[in-house]
Amino acid sequence: MTRLMCARALSAFSSTFLPALLLAGLLASPGVFAHGVAQQDQGFIANAFGVHVWPFMYLGAKHMVTGYDHLLYLMGVIFFLSKFRDIAIFVSLFALGHSITLLLGVLSGLHVNPYLIDAIIGISICYKALENLSKFRFLNPKMAVFGFGLAHGFGLSSKLQDLALATNGLIPNMLAFNLGVEIGQLLALVMLLNSLSWLHRQPHYPAISNAVNMGLFGAGLMLFGLHITGYLLR
Repeated sequence: MTRLMCARALSAFSSTFLPALLLAGLLASPGVFAHGVAQQDQGFIANAFGVHVWPFMYLGAKHMVTGYDHLLYLMGVIFFLSKFRDIAIFVSLFALGHSITLLLGVLSGLHVNPYLIDAIIGISICYKALENLSKFRFLNPKMAVFGFGLAHGFGLSSKLQDLALATNGLIPNMLAFNLGVEIGQLLALVMLLNSLSWLHRQPHYPAISNAVNMGLFGAGLMLFGLHITGYLLR
């Protein structure tokens, strides 16, 4: 029975988080080491002059849906939430924090080192995983989600600032980009909730949930280590 439980837990971990871990490993390549925007999109963003609402909205949604760090953290946040009201509150707090610093950073020019802020994002994933594993809870969960949302927003704003955005059309373009991020978050949330619903129906769910959150912690620790290394080697 113990071997069967371990096998199920390993299977759930592999199917749910192994792709994320492999993707995190790709961060070792210089092009995607920091909190990234796809290279093919960087040229458009850097050369966009004037208002481009729909393209920026699309890019914002694309960033969120493909943003492994956001998805890992969001997975941890909603992992044990079952009531729609609780999910809405926590996701909204994360979105609010993310939106504040994304817009503040780009529009005010407030720049944070991308490697250090991405290291903090890695810590945010580790913290949520340990909280889910009932290892500790230093912060009020809602305040923690909001605070780490601020960090996630700074991660993207610092990368966008490196692209030397044109001032003409900057405000509507960034508002559209942020709206796209929130749309992408809703799409990602649907996918994550479906995955979690499947996990909840599996036999030996407690063992599986522990394995998944241990994998979540490992992914966050990997991101932290890679970004700190990037900071020291830059």
